[in-house]
Amino acid sequence: MGQVSRLHRRAAVADLLSDRKDMLIVTGLGSPTYDVFAAGDHPGNFYLWGAMGGAALTGLGLALAQPDRPVTVVTGDGEQLMGIGGLATIGVQRPANLSIVVLDNGHYGETGGQLSHAGAGIDLAEVARVCGFTECFEVTDEAGIARAREAIGTIGEGPRLIVIRIVHEETPRALPARDGVWLKARMREHLGFGPN
Repeated sequence: MGQVSRLHRRAAVADLLSDRKDMLIVTGLGSPTYDVFAAGDHPGNFYLWGAMGGAALTGLGLALAQPDRPVTVVTGDGEQLMGIGGLATIGVQRPANLSIVVLDNGHYGETGGQLSHAGAGIDLAEVARVCGFTECFEVTDEAGIARAREAIGTIGEGPRLIVIRIVHEETPRALPARDGVWLKARMREHLGFGPN
């Protein structure tokens, strides 16, 4: 098996989200949150703190509640592996407006860089395909980022999962607010709901 090309995570996420329009974004624990925040804070961003494995299902709930808006989950391979059963639930629900973007460096970045199951050969795009996702593909270059940016900005025929192969590297932390109540209230206000 040959060497897979990999992108630098912070630049890849900034490029991916450069034309987000009215997209709603849920982030997985750790580096995906830092990357999305570094690309530009937005009231349509919902950052998860301490919810390892829950990003995809949180995105599912948001996609079902907001079917006319694209919803994108940006998470890591370790976080998605912890929530792998959620892919089956998403495949059964088939939300046309949900995209799961997995930043895959093949390591558990938040716990010391141990090799993840994805790094040991588990193909998350293939897992999603078997679970009923209608579109699954891998990104290893700038052309792939452009394809992914176009895909996540549209409402398709069912959920999609995009694996972006990234370099295993440390990036500076860019920390958004950690107040879950405030983040929830900000998202509700962005969606036109009153305080709760």
